[in-house]
Amino acid sequence: MRNLVLAAAAVALMSTGAVAQTTVTTTGAARATVQIEPEMRTKIRTYVTEHKVRPLGTKERIAVGATLPSDVELVAVPSEWGPSLTRYRYVYANDRVMLVDPGSRTVVHEID
Repeated sequence: MRNLVLAAAAVALMSTGAVAQTTVTTTGAARATVQIEPEMRTKIRTYVTEHKVRPLGTKERIAVGATLPSDVELVAVPSEWGPSLTRYRYVYANDRVMLVDPGSRTVVHEID
């Protein structure tokens, strides 16, 4: 009986560990750390206005952590936004610039 209880406890611990790993991986991917200084935010908003970037036509609000469908066109980040951002792509929707990880198509940062 004792062996059965120990085996059940071991299985429970192993399955809990697997769930925790999955949760950490998912959360980490959805919340990539992107730091943008206030003056750079202004520069990005100015760029979008001056270049008359066409907004993405969507009724739904796009939020950080959302995965964009493959039919949404991702635009390359201009080099003038800085080397730390050029690895991302962006979309312009609802008066906000959304930085997107091009590999996973996950929105990683919102610039309002």
